[in-house]
Amino acid sequence: MHFQWDWLCLGALIITSVTAEIENEETLDADVEVEDFDKQSQEADVDRDKSSLEVVYQTPKPTGEVYFTETFDGVLAGWVLSKTKKEDTDDNIAKYDGRWEVEELKENTVPGDRGLVLKSVAKHHAISAMLTKAFIFDNKPLIVQYEVNFQEGIDCGGAYIKLLSSSDDLNLEYFFDKTPYTIMFGPDKCGEDYKLHFIFRHKNPKTGEYDEKHAKRPDVDLKKFYLDKKTHLYTLVLKPDDTFEMLIDQSVISKGSLLEDMVPPVNPPKEIEDPSDKKPDDWDERPKIPDPNAVKPDDWDEDEPSKIEDSDAVKPEGWLDDEPQYVPDPNAKKPKDWDEEMDGEWEAPQIPNPKCETAPGCGHWVRPMKNNPNYKGKWKAPMIDNPNYQGIWSPRKIPNPDYFEDLHPFEMTTVSAVGLELWSMTSDIYFDNFIICSEKEVADRWAADGWGLKKLVASANEPGMFSQLVTAAEDHPWLWVLYILTLALPVGLGVLFCWPAKKTDEDIDFKKPDISKPITKGELKQEREELEDDEIELEEKENEDTAEDEDEGEGGEDIDEEEENEGADGSQEEGDMSNKSGSEDEMKEADESTGFGDGPLKSVRKRRVRKD
Repeated sequence: MHFQWDWLCLGALIITSVTAEIENEETLDADVEVEDFDKQSQEADVDRDKSSLEVVYQTPKPTGEVYFTETFDGVLAGWVLSKTKKEDTDDNIAKYDGRWEVEELKENTVPGDRGLVLKSVAKHHAISAMLTKAFIFDNKPLIVQYEVNFQEGIDCGGAYIKLLSSSDDLNLEYFFDKTPYTIMFGPDKCGEDYKLHFIFRHKNPKTGEYDEKHAKRPDVDLKKFYLDKKTHLYTLVLKPDDTFEMLIDQSVISKGSLLEDMVPPVNPPKEIEDPSDKKPDDWDERPKIPDPNAVKPDDWDEDEPSKIEDSDAVKPEGWLDDEPQYVPDPNAKKPKDWDEEMDGEWEAPQIPNPKCETAPGCGHWVRPMKNNPNYKGKWKAPMIDNPNYQGIWSPRKIPNPDYFEDLHPFEMTTVSAVGLELWSMTSDIYFDNFIICSEKEVADRWAADGWGLKKLVASANEPGMFSQLVTAAEDHPWLWVLYILTLALPVGLGVLFCWPAKKTDEDIDFKKPDISKPITKGELKQEREELEDDEIELEEKENEDTAEDEDEGEGGEDIDEEEENEGADGSQEEGDMSNKSGSEDEMKEADESTGFGDGPLKSVRKRRVRKD
C-alpha cells in the first residue's frame, strides 16, 4: 500500500510539473500573441523577450479601398484646427484653443510610430479633416477604426470621433459642437461612469428633423480600458442589413439592430396616449377601503400609554443617591490666556464621578419603564376589498399622427469628414491609425501593422507574474489571504497523502496473518497417547456388549462369535497397527511443518474406530 502511495505522489508531481510547463508556454505565447492576417504578418512577429527598441516599425499602408486613413507619422497635412467658439458657454472657456501635438507614446514606445496627442487640460479641443472620398450608405458596410491611449488615465473627458455629415456649407475652420454629424463613436468617461458611445442622427422622413439615437449600454465592465494606460483599438461596424457591432481590441463588446437596440427607437409607436383624455372625478383607484360597518370595541382604551413604570423594580443595594454622576476635574487648570471679562467665569470640565465606578449607580434612582400590557393604540377599522374599485386609470390610445416606418435606418446621411471635438480634464490622450473602409480584412491588416506592434511591445515590457501579483495585492490587500491559501492547500494535501505514517502496534497486530503455532513432537506424542486410550476404552465397551450377546445365543453361535471375535481382534490389531503407522505419518508431517515457520500447519485428524 505504501508503495502505491509513493507512485501516486510521484505521478502527481509529474502532472504538476507538466501542467506548469504548459501554462508557462501558454503565457509566453499569449504575451506575444498578435492576430495575424496573412503569412507575411506571421513572419513579422517579434519574440516576446526582445525589447521595444528592436521592433522594426513601418508605417501601415492600406491594402484595399479606403475612404480615409491617417497614421500621423509624417507631416500633419489635411487637418484643420477650429477657430470658432462654443455656444452657450462662458467666454473664458468658449474658445477651441486646446493644444494638439504629434509625438510618440510615453510608455511602450515603438520608435518611429507617432500619434496625435491632446495636451491641454480644461480646454475645448477641435480638429478635423476631409475624407479621401465621401462614404455613401448604400450596399457596403461602414467600418470605423482607430487607437486611443489614456496615457495619464482619465478623470473626466472623452476620446470619441465624429463623422461629419456632407453639406455644401461645411467649413472645417468653424467645426464646433453644433456642426451636423452622422455618427459619433468612441470612449467617454466622467466620474465612475464609463461609456462607449455609438450615436447616429436619424432623419425623420415626415418632418425632416434629426434625432439622436443611442445604442444600448454594453453589458461589459469597461473600466480597465480607461485605467491601464495601454493602447486600445476601437472598431465600429455598420452593415447594410441594419445591424452593428462595437469592438475593443478586436473583441465584440456590443452588437445589435438599428431597429431594435437604439434608444429612443428609430420608428415611433403606432399608437399614443390621448393627451386630451382626463381621468373622471369619480374614478376609484383604491383596491382596499376601511370597513364602514366596523365598530370600536367598548374595552378599547386609546389613552393607555405604551410604557409604564415597573412597580416590581427595587433600587439596587449600594446605590449612591447623594453622589452626582459627573464632577469637576480636580486636575484641570484655567488656561493662562483665559479672560473672564471676555470668556466669562472659568469652570473645570466635567468627568465621570470615580465613586460611581464601584457602585451600581449614582444620583436620583428612577424606576425603569416596561411595556404596558393594556396598551392597544389608536383604533382603526379593518381594511376590506373596495366594491367600487375600477383599477388604475390610463388615457385611451389614439393613432400616432407622427408615426412613420423606416425599415432601413442604415441609409444615413453621407459622410464627408472626420473630426475630434473634445473637452477633457486630463491631458496626453493619444490617438493614432484612423481608418474608414468597407472591408473587414483591410481594417484587420491595418490593425496588425499598427496596433499589433504596440500590443507586442507592451506585452514584452510587462512585469513578471510575481510582480503583477504583488501589485494587485497592494491595491487589494485581501488577495494576500487568497495567495496564502492557494500555496498552503497543495502543500498540506501533499504532506497528508505523501508523508509515510508511523505504524502503531495495533496496526501491526491487525495486519498480522492468523497462523497457528507449530506443534512440537512432545505435544504430538501426548495427543497420540490420548487418542489410543480413547480407542481402548471404546473397544472394551464393545467387548462387553458382545459378551452379553453370546450368553443369550446358542452354542454354535458361540463358536462363530469366538471366530468373529478373533477376527475382530485381528482387525483391531491391524487397526492398531494402522493407527500407529498413521500416527507416525502424522507425527512426521507435523515435524516437517515445524521446520517451516511460515507455512500453514496441517491439523492432526483423529482416527474414527468403526464399530463392528
